[in-house]
Amino acid sequence: MGPHGKIEADITVRRALELPALRRGLPEVLAGEDRMGRPVRWVHAGEVPHIASLLKGGELLLTTGLGVGTRPSEQRAFIRKLADRDVAALVVELGSRFDALPAALIDAARDCGLPLIQLHREVPYVTVTEEIHTEIINSHYSLLRRADELLRRCTGVLLRGGGAPEVLRLLAVFTGNPLCLEAPDGSPLYAAGPEGEDGAADADPLLAWEGLRDSGVRIEVPGGGPGPDAVRARLVLLPVNGPTTPVHRIAAERAADLLAVVMLQSRQEEVLAARGRGDFLAELAEGRISASEAPAQARLLGFRPGTDPVLPVVMRLPAALPSPGSWALLAQALREELAAPGVPVLLGVRPVECRVPLLVALRAGQDRAALADRVAEALRAGVVRAGLDRPSAHRPVVVVGTAGDWAAAGPGLRHAAEAAAAAQGLPAAPWYDARRLDIELLLWRMREHGEEGVLSEFVERAIGPLLAHDRGARQPLLPTLEAYLASAGRKAETARDLNVNRQTLYDRLARIAQLLGTDLDDPQTVLGLRLALRARRHTDRA
Repeated sequence: MGPHGKIEADITVRRALELPALRRGLPEVLAGEDRMGRPVRWVHAGEVPHIASLLKGGELLLTTGLGVGTRPSEQRAFIRKLADRDVAALVVELGSRFDALPAALIDAARDCGLPLIQLHREVPYVTVTEEIHTEIINSHYSLLRRADELLRRCTGVLLRGGGAPEVLRLLAVFTGNPLCLEAPDGSPLYAAGPEGEDGAADADPLLAWEGLRDSGVRIEVPGGGPGPDAVRARLVLLPVNGPTTPVHRIAAERAADLLAVVMLQSRQEEVLAARGRGDFLAELAEGRISASEAPAQARLLGFRPGTDPVLPVVMRLPAALPSPGSWALLAQALREELAAPGVPVLLGVRPVECRVPLLVALRAGQDRAALADRVAEALRAGVVRAGLDRPSAHRPVVVVGTAGDWAAAGPGLRHAAEAAAAAQGLPAAPWYDARRLDIELLLWRMREHGEEGVLSEFVERAIGPLLAHDRGARQPLLPTLEAYLASAGRKAETARDLNVNRQTLYDRLARIAQLLGTDLDDPQTVLGLRLALRARRHTDRA
């Protein structure tokens, strides 16, 4: 097992010399000591001068030296031809032809970088061949078994409701290198990387793809159709932490067949691209991508706002709303709807958090509120097109942050995402301004950090008697208090909103004041009641 979990399963020249059959021959390495890690593809024995023409490369050649020639020029030519054929190593048994190998043979092997080994004792070639070929077959079987184990794990992930991104992440961990799934036109659909010791990706897969895609190993994901439809996508294995080994290629080929079925059945291309953009936006929000790196990565994903500020927006969907199979349809519908406003938009999906984060370019002179209206309307239309529109209690929440440069984009996305979680259950609105949700966010954070008991105690002290009254009352008083506070204490407006006469309102307010033992005209009391009503949404008293 190599670094980053890479699996080295080839039999090398060094390993071949360690096997009993060759070890009994007392092998001595005379040249190519630094090439002993070469893989051995096969074993061949021969004594003819033109032996090189019979080889394909990667062989361990066994000989007594009868065919190497008697003159130094013949011996050097013999070695050069073997090196040109990329033979793994030359093993010469002493005794029949040579008592010691000629200097010309040794010097030529050193010059060509060909491992040259002499055997001081006679060995049966058939035993050597059997042992090495058995080792090679066992090695290949081990490769297939490990690739099959990865395929089994990938299949298990899909059966549990996962998708192509999860398969790609498993493959990245298996290879120890980043990888990218490309569309047929060469654009990135999704990039994944292995995790480092601290649990974070040890190399940014998108940047690795940009820098190493020409040297990466490409595996085609079949599309099942003729001509242009023959290839649905391409897996690109990127040699960042180490070279691509045979087992990596085998595993990638098997994963590619699995991806072909998944992508064909559930339109995964769109959701893969959306998840890739969502991962970028999430890493930007979490500070794992710096402001200096972000523009280049955003360009890779097709977002080019130029010098314009970017506006962070987050749509949060109720957890039970989208099914695993609906994210692809939602991503496509949202992308098409957001093309209407005519401004650069980078949209991603985060199914685990039920979030749709996006960045929108705010053009010079463009009104933020007007742009937010258009974006929110496009998001709402996309949700409807995807068949995910539900009653108001289960509608998505859209939160718009503050426009700024790339340095502000990450914190803005994080703030908007948390504010969207805190805004669940607020009265329906086309969109919420993140700057006006700070109290909700503060209360939500308290609950998330295990302070729900503190909030519950505060709610009980502030409005507990009113809640107790309403549980058995035919005419609950809490809506009256909510309307009164919403109108900033304007009684005429409150009466109109509740559709009651003023005297009825006065009687209800007096009863509320009596139950709570407080003065509803006192500013500090009003502030406390406002907070209690908001805090109640974040407790089990809601």
